[in-house]
Amino acid sequence: MSKYEVLERYFGHDTFRPGQETLIDGILAGRDALGIMPTGGGKSLCYQIPALLLPGVTLVISPLISLMKDQVAALNGVGIPAAFLNSSLDEEAFRTVCRQIRQGMHKLVYVAPERLFQEHFLNMMGRLTIPLVAVDEAHCISQWGQDFRPSYLKITEFVDQLPQRPVVAAFTATATKAVQGDIRQRLALRDPVKVVTGFDRPNLYFGVYRPEQKRSLLLSLVEERRGKSGIIYCSTRARVESVCDQLCRRGFPATRYHAGLAEEERRQNQDDFQFDRKPVMVATNAFGMGIDKSNVSYVIHYNMPKSLEAYYQEAGRAGRDGEPAECLLLFGPGDVETARYFIQNGGENEELTEEERAQVQAQDTRRLEKMVGYCRTTGCLRAYLLAYFGQEHPDRCGNCGNCRSQVLQTDITRQAQMILSCVKRIRDKLGYYVGSGLLLGVLRGSKAQRVLDLGLDSLSTYGLLKDTGESTVRRYLEVLREKNYLYAETEHNTLRLTPQAGEVLFRGERVTMTVVRALDPAPGSAAGKGAGGPVDSALMEALKATRLRLARLEGVPVYVIFSNATLADMARRQPRSRAEFLAISGVGERKAEKYAAAFLETLRQGAEEEE
Repeated sequence: MSKYEVLERYFGHDTFRPGQETLIDGILAGRDALGIMPTGGGKSLCYQIPALLLPGVTLVISPLISLMKDQVAALNGVGIPAAFLNSSLDEEAFRTVCRQIRQGMHKLVYVAPERLFQEHFLNMMGRLTIPLVAVDEAHCISQWGQDFRPSYLKITEFVDQLPQRPVVAAFTATATKAVQGDIRQRLALRDPVKVVTGFDRPNLYFGVYRPEQKRSLLLSLVEERRGKSGIIYCSTRARVESVCDQLCRRGFPATRYHAGLAEEERRQNQDDFQFDRKPVMVATNAFGMGIDKSNVSYVIHYNMPKSLEAYYQEAGRAGRDGEPAECLLLFGPGDVETARYFIQNGGENEELTEEERAQVQAQDTRRLEKMVGYCRTTGCLRAYLLAYFGQEHPDRCGNCGNCRSQVLQTDITRQAQMILSCVKRIRDKLGYYVGSGLLLGVLRGSKAQRVLDLGLDSLSTYGLLKDTGESTVRRYLEVLREKNYLYAETEHNTLRLTPQAGEVLFRGERVTMTVVRALDPAPGSAAGKGAGGPVDSALMEALKATRLRLARLEGVPVYVIFSNATLADMARRQPRSRAEFLAISGVGERKAEKYAAAFLETLRQGAEEEE
């Protein structure tokens, strides 16, 4: 069987996506490989197809149980023998899978890196023919990456202990050039065939909001997307709990996921999300690395992540089926302080030296600055992301919040003078500078005890901005920092005047602020027609109903049957025979055999209704 026959028979495609064939050919020729491909770009096929063409069993090292389960379910669904070994299996099931592996019944076996040096596993691997070791989410091996896992560092040692060195292939969606170099070095890749297909996801719409009230905006955004599957990321467990509770009280079918839940509840909640019993997941970043749910229509970040790598990976869980999807971020100044706290108090990795830990913290701080820059930029959001990952790009994409907005310059000289004067008067009265929280309290006329105890309510600048919303005043402070009129002293967490402030206070220098005004009537307007043109909505809903019925019969998530993109192609082309059904993108021989009759009948009924 050739690679093309495998592609069509099992995966239902007649052509490879960019970069796939180059990586597959390299692996089959015995070369190591490094693939940097965006989420939804088809990384998994780059090792799954060689696994079917090579002798023995391919070992796939994957970081999360959820990813293993999803990929194995999808492979089994198209007739490919695959299994996983992880803690979700009870003792009897674990022994059964091991026996099947020894008997050569599986072509792919998924394991976590922590299992590699367990004695039983190592002994079993030493007796098998292993032509290929695929390392998924390979950025986890780099301490300069956002998801560093020390257990990944032992992969090379494991490979060296095998009787014969296999081909080693590494794959990830998010890696800067520095992380790519780290992957190559730490996995000891030998003359790897390297493919970087680019980081762009044209089907994703990016938007950043700076709301006065995050909670009310979130409820509005989720209401506009009712009936769709989405993920809402929060920075803390407590925030996950409160957001999920409020969504549930408003009648949204939401569930939650964070490391503080019992393992059984996490598993149940994830299954509810995967099977669309509860299509809205509220979670910390503990959820979803490599999540394979293809029909996620939106990802909303309630809080800003610590890095663009983390953001792009988490946001990229939307639109894996190629359909239009949205990535929305709700930004507030408090997010920056929360992210800094996690960087400074994230725990110490015992496997790093003190010098290395300091380097990692400094790198994390630089990444945070880039993340904040994304939230504050008035330029094209997609261009900002692609520039960060070193990819050439046009200045404007036309499919992000900033490109679809009007950028205005607003004069805030009067407000700037009030703020800078207040900073000076507090310093003159107390003999020291204060932080942004106390400064805000004075400007907005707060009756807080600390303001009163310090006598700051007696200042002439007290209450000057009492009629201005807190988030707007915070935005003024950001502008004054960006324009170097205020300096944030980190050791004591205070805001201080710079010499440049005198130009505004005493010499008439004007201060302007960039304001972005959305032109679209609704945040959800980005999601519209698919790449192949419009489809009949009633027919699409009928096909989804058929898919749901089959998924429930088999006990699998709906996207394991077919993705939304495959259903859309089906609705557009409306096949009338099994041969025509096989021509649909994403339909292989196994799936045609199992599902053609049901979907062709749905299409036939739809055609009769039109007549």
